[in-house]
Amino acid sequence: MKPAAEQARGTKPPGGQARGTGRWLLAVFALLGLAASLTAAFVHYRLLTTPDYQSFCDINTTWSCASAYMSQYGSYLGVPVALLGVVFFTAVSLLLVADHRGSQSAMTLVALLSSVGLAFTLYLAYATFFLLKAICIICLITYVAAIGLFIGANVIMRLPMRTLPQFLRHDLRGLARSPIAFGLTVLFLAGATTTIAYFPREASTFAAQEGGAAQAQAVGAPLTPEQRTQVERAFDGMPRNVLPVDGEGAKVVIVKFNDFQCPACANAHNLYKPLLEKWAREAPGQVQMFVKDFPLEPECNTNVKRDVHQAACEAAAAVRLARQAQKDVALEEWFYANQGAMTPESVRNAARDVGGVQDFDTRYQAALEGVKTDVAMAGTVGVTATPTLFINGVKLDKLPPPNVLDAVIAHELRKAGSSQ
Repeated sequence: MKPAAEQARGTKPPGGQARGTGRWLLAVFALLGLAASLTAAFVHYRLLTTPDYQSFCDINTTWSCASAYMSQYGSYLGVPVALLGVVFFTAVSLLLVADHRGSQSAMTLVALLSSVGLAFTLYLAYATFFLLKAICIICLITYVAAIGLFIGANVIMRLPMRTLPQFLRHDLRGLARSPIAFGLTVLFLAGATTTIAYFPREASTFAAQEGGAAQAQAVGAPLTPEQRTQVERAFDGMPRNVLPVDGEGAKVVIVKFNDFQCPACANAHNLYKPLLEKWAREAPGQVQMFVKDFPLEPECNTNVKRDVHQAACEAAAAVRLARQAQKDVALEEWFYANQGAMTPESVRNAARDVGGVQDFDTRYQAALEGVKTDVAMAGTVGVTATPTLFINGVKLDKLPPPNVLDAVIAHELRKAGSSQ
């Protein structure tokens, strides 16, 4: 009795013409999915790097790609789903080329990958349609491509799945003997890894410090005297705005325009918190940070045209209402820690359970007027993204690392002391 792999190798499968047609159809689905995934990756990249970007597929709150990409379902284990789609459809395309060149296991691998892809697609479709209640045009095209691959690969697959390990060993030996094939494989793996590693995230690292001084990675690392001088000169050379904010007698007034659903805002909160606590100990009452609202949601911010964050207005209003019960700090911390699960409904629940707000819906519109007042202030000083910091009226287009902010605060305190 011949083993299954040998039987399959020695038997000419029927319907070769049909399989040839099937391979072309699979190639069409693979290229369609790759094109859609590349488009999705481009849109996701622009959404992360351009605050006021609006893609062609953001038609309204229902037909919106941004709602899908910027939600908790837009990434998996920190990797944008669009990039995973690019890697998936590129791998399938390469396997189809290998199958055309006589790889014994390529089509079986396509069938295996398409099964995984189908499961992932069904999960994403459920999350988008039923949880987010959004329709993403690019996502729909990707879903069609993934489903087409699954059906096509399983219809024309010529080898039983149990023979895959034997033929994989055969193909891997052939891969090792072919420098071109081996090089292309290494290039694909390296390219996929590099692209995923360097693609921007919402929770991206903070920008380099002002004045061109070398960025110190450690939060507590002090600047060198030369770096400190560079920072101070750059800060003194920047224009100062007048913000209608009561500094409560502080010599250093920091104003942060904030969105509670913005990951970078949460990072800034967590990163600067120890620094502000340090100055509260060393110079009580002399350094104050005031958080102003700039939700990236059209309901309360006419400066944005799409729902970047679908629960941002509700969160801003909830914190204002919780402040009356002196539970605003606890609610802020809850929002920053649970951004991935924030929806209008979860915000209402948190406002009740964490912030002690029992009549959120009744008081929501009144609280929203206060949010709109902050948004109007932001418009007068050129705020377009969150978080944006002003230190004694100086707008920082890039968020400084804590050691740079520490140097600026010390500099402003010295100037305030010398002027008295």
